[in-house]
Amino acid sequence: MAAVLLRAAARATRSSALFRAILASPRPLSSSSSSCAASTAASVPGAATQPHPRAAAAGDGGDEGVPDTEVVGGEEEDLRGRIFRLRLAKRSATEALERWAGEGRAAPAAAELRRIARDLSRSRRYKHALEVAEWMKTHHESDLSENDYGMRIDLITRVFGANAAEDFFEKLPSSAQSLEAYTALLHSYARSKMTDKAERLFERMKNANLSMNILVYNEMMTLCISVGELDKVSVLAEELKRQNVSPDLFTYNLRISASAASMDLEGFKGILDEMSNDPNSNEGWKLYQNLAAIYVDAGQLVGSGNSLVEAETKISQREWITYDLLLILHTGLGNRDRIKDIWKSMQMTSQKMTSRNYICVLSSYLMCGQLKDAGEVVDQWQRSKAPEFDISACNRLFDAFLNAGFTDTANSFRELMLQKSCILTSRQECSS
Repeated sequence: MAAVLLRAAARATRSSALFRAILASPRPLSSSSSSCAASTAASVPGAATQPHPRAAAAGDGGDEGVPDTEVVGGEEEDLRGRIFRLRLAKRSATEALERWAGEGRAAPAAAELRRIARDLSRSRRYKHALEVAEWMKTHHESDLSENDYGMRIDLITRVFGANAAEDFFEKLPSSAQSLEAYTALLHSYARSKMTDKAERLFERMKNANLSMNILVYNEMMTLCISVGELDKVSVLAEELKRQNVSPDLFTYNLRISASAASMDLEGFKGILDEMSNDPNSNEGWKLYQNLAAIYVDAGQLVGSGNSLVEAETKISQREWITYDLLLILHTGLGNRDRIKDIWKSMQMTSQKMTSRNYICVLSSYLMCGQLKDAGEVVDQWQRSKAPEFDISACNRLFDAFLNAGFTDTANSFRELMLQKSCILTSRQECSS
């Protein structure tokens, strides 16, 4: 679940199944990205060079009467349009490509096929995307890049599963087993929570003297969070420092998620300090940093009597906290639509909302100036049965905004709560 994580913010979050899955869909977390995301935190499984019986079932439907192609304005569409018109997964993109080439047309270039495969993947047409990628390999093998092999592994995972992706990777010539291909397979393992295989592949990558980048470490951190092995996140963080690998914002998000889930306030604050001293720090990071601090102050993550983690539900609660941190990450990045997507995902899970969850999404909406959405969250909170609406938590959030210097946001929050017949009182104002 935390791996759905991974996919989410753009390329930098590709490594995380936790983030990428959240970016890809509003369904509950299951780990990308991402990063990133990551991304994507999650990028689900995918690949086999031969037809597989399970592929035909993916996205299959009963619309037998749908034609393979359509005519628009009296003229047949281009190649991309023809493939997208296939609609049903059981129809063959390979056959469409063969017909296209057999009609006396110019053979599609590798760059065009690459774009079509990526567009299909973005539309979750994974089987057709894989067929296009395989056709490209057959007809343009000399033009394939490292990214093409990585994309192929990802598509194979999505269509056939992680084991098929592993088989494809192992059959690649050593020259094609690049960092990109390794990372794609690692993501496949992380997404499927194959911890042992992921750790063995991680060691293999280090022994192969590959120039490891932050995407690899983000993948491993995402996996550790998704399976509840939070202590390994700090170990990975120390290793990337020794290897002089620069963290990205998603790396900090993962580390903060692990500290929050462990109720480690000192570790949490230490990571925030580290962020502030990072030479790559920018305005987005600083906003994220401030929001994370507000999250701790208002949510009171740590302390006897405040911990919501029960022994028998530790892993699910850890994954649940990751939702909160993803909200903060996207707020810092200014991704307003993603805040709404993640909030919808949280409401779709079986977990009971806590005041901390409401505080987190409420602060995200307020920081983005989305007062209407913030008001709807307050309404939902007031109607909720467990926990009951907590005005003291709202007061803590109000104080946290003031302490962080977000006076305008605090005033907007006060006005919003007045509309809801709630009066906020600030400790700062009372003491002045």
